[in-house]
Amino acid sequence: MKNQITYTEHNGLYYPDLVLPEQTNYPLGKYANLRLDFMKKHRRGTYTTLLTEGRLNEYLRDIDIQAHKLLGDIIPRLAQERGIDEALKAHTTLQWTAEMNNIKASAEKIVLQKVVYQ
Repeated sequence: MKNQITYTEHNGLYYPDLVLPEQTNYPLGKYANLRLDFMKKHRRGTYTTLLTEGRLNEYLRDIDIQAHKLLGDIIPRLAQERGIDEALKAHTTLQWTAEMNNIKASAEKIVLQKVVYQ
């Protein structure tokens, strides 16, 4: 029987032999760790379900991939919309750097709202 639970006795008490299913072990990046922290605090049910089903690590890896892809899409689009290009970089590097930092911060805020903290 597949769903039969076995028990182990310790000091006269019987404890069920429960084992979590095998999980992937992908290294987690910034956005995956932020999502994990958010889930532990605000999405306990989802966190527990993914953990007990052995899908948490893979789910978090997918979140990290989505976040990086969205960043990769947003940053060039914002740079083009704002006229930040290689000519500006060659002419006034300091201004280009400031503008790109601003764009990256704006893009990250969008990613956090759409992917991490939903």
